[in-house]
Amino acid sequence: MKYLIYLITSFTLMTLSQFCSPKGANEKSTEVDICVYGGTASGVITAYTAKKMGKSVILIEPTKHLGGLTTGGLGFTDIGNKFAITGLARDFYRRIGQHYGKFEQWIFEPHVAENLLLTYIKEANINVLYQNRLLSVDKNDGFIGSIVIENAAQPSPQTNQIIKAKMFIDCTYEGDLMAKAGVSYTYGREANSQYGETYNGVQMLDKHQFPDGIDPYKIKGKPESGLLWGINPEPVLPNGSGDKKLQAYNFRMCLSKNPQNQIPIIQPENYDPSKYELLLRQVEITKPQVLDWQLMHFATMPNDKTDINNCGGFSTDMIGANYQYAEADYDTRKKIVKAHEDYTKGLLYFIGNDSRMPEHLRNEMKQFGYPKDEYIDNGGWSPQLYIREARRMVGEYVMTQHNCQGREIATDAIGMAAYTMDSHNCSRFVINGMVKNEGDVQVGGFPPYPISYRSLTPKKNECKNLLVPVCLSSTHIAFGSIRMEPVFMVLGQSSAVAASLAIDAKIAVQEVAVEKMQEVLKNNPMADGRTPEILVDNDDKENTMIEGEWKNEKIKGCYGLSLLNDDSKGSIKKSIQFTPSISKAGEYAIYAYFPKMPNMATLVNMGVFDGKVNKPISVKPNDIEIVGQTSGEWVNLGKYQLPQGKESHVSISNQGADGLVVADAVLFVPTN
Repeated sequence: MKYLIYLITSFTLMTLSQFCSPKGANEKSTEVDICVYGGTASGVITAYTAKKMGKSVILIEPTKHLGGLTTGGLGFTDIGNKFAITGLARDFYRRIGQHYGKFEQWIFEPHVAENLLLTYIKEANINVLYQNRLLSVDKNDGFIGSIVIENAAQPSPQTNQIIKAKMFIDCTYEGDLMAKAGVSYTYGREANSQYGETYNGVQMLDKHQFPDGIDPYKIKGKPESGLLWGINPEPVLPNGSGDKKLQAYNFRMCLSKNPQNQIPIIQPENYDPSKYELLLRQVEITKPQVLDWQLMHFATMPNDKTDINNCGGFSTDMIGANYQYAEADYDTRKKIVKAHEDYTKGLLYFIGNDSRMPEHLRNEMKQFGYPKDEYIDNGGWSPQLYIREARRMVGEYVMTQHNCQGREIATDAIGMAAYTMDSHNCSRFVINGMVKNEGDVQVGGFPPYPISYRSLTPKKNECKNLLVPVCLSSTHIAFGSIRMEPVFMVLGQSSAVAASLAIDAKIAVQEVAVEKMQEVLKNNPMADGRTPEILVDNDDKENTMIEGEWKNEKIKGCYGLSLLNDDSKGSIKKSIQFTPSISKAGEYAIYAYFPKMPNMATLVNMGVFDGKVNKPISVKPNDIEIVGQTSGEWVNLGKYQLPQGKESHVSISNQGADGLVVADAVLFVPTN
């Protein structure tokens, strides 16, 4: 018996030594200041910021590519209000603009975004471990000491690596590091009653909904024949009830309309046309004339490409197929992703080839193919499923619908959000003998609002050296507004600043002074010491001078919280002067923001005073091209040598106007 105990003890110690002992430590152990897990766009910006702040960094990405959805097909960027996008996130879209010959741009091809993110990696000389995923977390006294990662392509104990760090930042869509670190989290939908919300939980609304009259049964009118594929046989819970269902995932499809840049859409693996029977019944009633906005949303990308998203009752969302994803192991997640790929490729093939589809829709679909020059290692198909929502941390502060709609204001702001509260459908039921979707919510109309720093940090008694900028502490419906790629980049940069300050002060992330974070983000927004650009918004009372009575409106399309406008057509002289406080004299490129509004003046008179001479400028608002999910654009007023202080200004006048004149914001960008 003693000998048996000796053998068991020896075997246990030997097994533990493979992971914990110094054996092979020089080959398998890495120690850094900050470990960023997840190479999403947020993860790249996080790692870049941390490295620029003088910290040693490692970025771990389970796949072969960086960027997540930003490089995975979501090129039609969800913005809400560009005022909310600051720092390096804004720099990213400025660099996208430079690639396409513009000041900034929010629509782009996947490979352009990936190449740009790789430029950040190269500029900061960041060590990236591709195809490595989290295996375990070692935590003591509330601090993560190290993590063990495994080779995602060929898992083996012999290739496991230990990563030690002072700070860890989880930038994954799934929150795997957060979960394995023992931090409180949730997934699915809270009941409305939990936080006093109105748009959480079960929701039966009319957006992305089936029309009345679609029969749910395999044989119309015969319930005994069984339900068609994709319909949930359960009864619908009362409105506002909580559950663990996730809003639907899909692929944001990049297709090519250029015949020279196409891979044919052929019948995929596991093709099952019965999955699309509901589509036929929907088409039978709605009689769509085109695909765009009637069966799916086609957003046009540069170079004859698309970003296709879900639209309507039956579309690219695979409703109900992702419920296990948040908590699933790696193999199960892989199967879920493959099922979504088969469904989506099958949908494209079905629309283009099934004789039961209207001929005009088949012909339209056949104009497209998978792009040869995108995802060249994956047959022109994005490897990134749109994980709209998985786990969400439950921290000291939970962002809710009240934050989105301005009833509660976070006082420790380290970023902003501005998008509509957006949830895709979560399930598909039989209601009164008809097929109906459940879960879609699209509620907006509110201005940008602050995101709490405490929503990025776990409860202090759970973990003191972890930040979570993607799966942050938020309810389902508030997350629907926050969960936009540029916002994740902003929060990633803020997390890197917080982690760096915590290291310098040798304190927990919960103890970092938010005022210090805000100061760093304001004074060094590019994380490289460059002189910050200067924004003068119409709401900036200290730096604007208003002559005459202008109308202040908080409307969609403005930059920031509001805009000023005048429709008097110059009958009474009115003007607005935007005066920057220049901290460093030099050359500045000046831009004025023009939202697109009805009945705008054909000519707007402006002036730029450089401290010595006033240069008159005329802008034709109707000539401004609006591209992407935005209602306005920056108009270049030229480059000027500006003195230090408040000696220069830009003016907007209603003089000679024959329509609406808008004054919103002016931007002063250092050119060196």
